[in-house]
Amino acid sequence: MLGLHRRPRARLKALIAAGCTAALGATLFTGAHFASAGESGSATKSTAQAAAAPKAGNKVIGYFTEWGVYDRNYHVKNIQTSGSANKLTHINYAFGNVQGGKCTVGDSFADYEKTYTAAQSVDGVADTWDQPLRGSFNQLRKLKKLHPGLKVLWSFGGWTWSGGFGQAAANPAAFAQSCYNLVEDPRWKDVFDGIDIDWEYPNACGASCDTSGRESFKNLLSALRSKFGSSNLVTAAITADASSGGKIEKANYAGAAQYVDWYNPMTYDSFGAWAAQGPTAPHSPLTSYTGIPQQGFNTDAAIKKLKGLGIPSSKLLLGIGFYGRGWTGVTQKAPGGTATGAAPGKYEAGIDDYKELKSKCPANGTVAGTAYAHCGNQWWSYDTPSTIAGKMTYKNQQGLGGTFFWELSGDTSNGELIKAIN
Repeated sequence: MLGLHRRPRARLKALIAAGCTAALGATLFTGAHFASAGESGSATKSTAQAAAAPKAGNKVIGYFTEWGVYDRNYHVKNIQTSGSANKLTHINYAFGNVQGGKCTVGDSFADYEKTYTAAQSVDGVADTWDQPLRGSFNQLRKLKKLHPGLKVLWSFGGWTWSGGFGQAAANPAAFAQSCYNLVEDPRWKDVFDGIDIDWEYPNACGASCDTSGRESFKNLLSALRSKFGSSNLVTAAITADASSGGKIEKANYAGAAQYVDWYNPMTYDSFGAWAAQGPTAPHSPLTSYTGIPQQGFNTDAAIKKLKGLGIPSSKLLLGIGFYGRGWTGVTQKAPGGTATGAAPGKYEAGIDDYKELKSKCPANGTVAGTAYAHCGNQWWSYDTPSTIAGKMTYKNQQGLGGTFFWELSGDTSNGELIKAIN
C-alpha cells in the first residue's frame, strides 16, 4: 500500500547506515524554571524582559498525508469531524514528488481521481463520475469553503522523495517553473495557497546523500520565491540537527530564510529503534538531559542554533510529533535502558500513533519536556496534551511563529493533541 514505505519521518535508520545523523537541543525550561527565574528578579525587570521578548505567532500547521486515505482510512472529512479544522491555520498536503528536476504528482488517484461518496465527503455531497476534480484535492476545496481563512500548501519531497532535489538544484529556475505550473494547474489552482519544500537534506545525507553544495538550498528557494511571488506562501521543512558539524551547518539556511515565509524545523525523530539495542531515549526532547545519547538532538538546541544564525524567531515554528517511537525487550523504566529491537506498531515496527499509544501503553514518566511509557517489556516516547502544553510555553517564551505537526491522522478522533496546541 502506498505511503508507509514513504513515511518521511522514518528517516534515521537510513542516516545511520549512511554514516549520518539527524536532529535537535539544550537548557531546561520547565514551569518551575520559569517561576524561580521570575521570583528572583524585580517586577520592573520582569516587565522589561516581557516587553523585550518577541511576540509569539499563532500559526498551527498540520500535515495531511496523501497515503492516509488507504490503510489509515483518514480523509479530509476527518479533519472536519475531529474539530481540527477549527484549530488549523494551514494544511501541508504531503507529498508531491521531485523527478527529473521538476515537481511532479505523487499519487494521482488519491490526489484528484478517487471518487467520494456522500458519507465520505466533507459536505455530504457525493462525487459524480464526470466532475473535473475529485480526490483529496476536491475535498480540500470543500473544507476551505467551510473555513475561508484556512490555507493549504502542497509539500514536495519528504524522506523518500528528496533524492530528486539535487538535480532540481542544477537548474533552479526550471524547477521553480515546473512547480508553479503544477501547483497553479487550473484544475486545482484555488485549492493551494503556496508551496512547501521538504528537502531531506541539502548538501547532506537522508535516504540518499546530496552533494549539490552549500548554496543549493538558498538558490532553490530564491527561484521559488521569484516565480511564486509575494502573493503565494513559500515555506520549507528543515533539519533540526544542531550537533557540532551537523546538518544545520551543511546548507545556507540563514541565506535562504529571506525567501521563505517560515521554516518548519523537524524537531522530532531524534532517537528511535533504528538503534535496535538502545539506549532508549525520547524521540522529541524539548531540551537536553543527563544521559542524552547525542548532544544537539533536541528542540531547544535547534531553535537556538537557527536563531543564532540570524533567522528571525517569527520564521521558526515548533515541531510536534503526533506519534511515538518505541523499543521492545526493555526492563528499565527510565530512559537509557537496553533493548532488543523495535516495538510492534500498527503500521510499522518502532512507531505508532498517539491515538493507539495513549491506551495501549499510557505515559508514566516525563523527561526533557516530553513523555515516555514503560509497559511490559516495551518502552515508548511521545507527546501528550500535558507535554504539548509545556512546549507551547516554550514556543511563546522564544517568540516563535507558531506550531506545526506530523501528522493529522495520529491524533484522536476528537483532536486531543491539536486542542493542546491551541
